[in-house]
Amino acid sequence: MRDGQTREGSLKVRVVRGMNLAIRDFRSSDPYVVLRWRNKRVKTRVIKNNVNPEWNEELTLYIQDPNISIKLEVFDKDTFTPDDPMGNAVIDIQPLVEAGRADLGTLDNDIIRIVSPNSINCLVDESKIYIYNGKVVQDMILRLKDVECGEVELRLEWVNARRNW
Repeated sequence: MRDGQTREGSLKVRVVRGMNLAIRDFRSSDPYVVLRWRNKRVKTRVIKNNVNPEWNEELTLYIQDPNISIKLEVFDKDTFTPDDPMGNAVIDIQPLVEAGRADLGTLDNDIIRIVSPNSINCLVDESKIYIYNGKVVQDMILRLKDVECGEVELRLEWVNARRNW
């Protein structure tokens, strides 16, 4: 790193699937997911004609400040007009980062923390943070906002940056 920048870590997001997404074309949609953190943007591939798409695709964001949430957006890909919004959600990564910083010793496949839905996060149900094969992960289903219907299932993995960059 240069100019005194610090590197907090990386967030690996497996975008598993969408469920009951909104119809934006004649009978279906061509959805894709965008993740944004500050000025960084990553996206999944487009799944044609499917309101229950299975992406099972891993996206990575390098995070310097875990206090800033990730914005998830779903769009319908259009050819001749701007892509149609299909909802959005906020991903609060702070509980996962805090669990990832803790000294967890030799725990494996153990639940570290349960995050409940609240007025800030977009969780459909409780989200478990646990150790899986030596990695700190969090499974969640997010209810999309600003749309009539739709949910997105994710698996997050936090990787602390090495101390000696």
